[in-house]
Amino acid sequence: MSSRRFRFSVRCFYVAVALTAFATSFGQAEEPPRHSAVTPAPRPGDWMKLHESFNERAKQGDVELVFLGDSITQGWADNDTWKKYYVRRHAANFGIGGDRTQHVLWRIEHGNFDGIKPKLVVLMIGTNNSNGSDNTAEEIADGIKAIVGQLREKLPDTKVLLLAIFPRGEQPNPQREKNAKASELASKLADGKHVFYLDIGPKFLAADGSLSADIMPDHLHLSSRGYEIWAEAIEPQVKKLLGENE
Repeated sequence: MSSRRFRFSVRCFYVAVALTAFATSFGQAEEPPRHSAVTPAPRPGDWMKLHESFNERAKQGDVELVFLGDSITQGWADNDTWKKYYVRRHAANFGIGGDRTQHVLWRIEHGNFDGIKPKLVVLMIGTNNSNGSDNTAEEIADGIKAIVGQLREKLPDTKVLLLAIFPRGEQPNPQREKNAKASELASKLADGKHVFYLDIGPKFLAADGSLSADIMPDHLHLSSRGYEIWAEAIEPQVKKLLGENE
């Protein structure tokens, strides 16, 4: 073989290797994550009744604002703060205690938003995925991203206000850190057009990072005062995203 042909063959070899590596890495980048936090799943018992009640609420229409999440969201429960801020805005509470990202994914796929086109969805989810070794911060973030993706696909004209997972535990702890990392990863979804991110966690904490029982009696679920703090903290953004400042 001539030296010219040899050099040409060597160049072709390296080009082929480079193209193979690119194709492999591209395929890996496009591969969707596969784990429990992104695998839609229902739950047994009374959970299904609550899910179906949300579907019935959606069928009634006249929903401009939806709060979507777990027991922390469910705890709004038509309290005085809810009445003050959200009843006049035709809000719906789609929170179910114990829900994880995979359960919210299933609910969206099975009717919670069928027939409605709210102006805004306030999403806060993921703390139940963080128990023990159930899911890593990265996996929780994947689950949150999947939910936002579903909402954007199903409700392209609806804005999403993604809240950082609220702090939990009387003092700073590894579970708080895991949730904070998951939230930081998920915050990259914010584009300033359709998806917005807000971390109001510091509003619940003392200067030393402790969490008062006056705000969260069990250091996880909010008191009446806790819900007031939540509503006040997001109110400027809610007004803006609902178009009330126009």
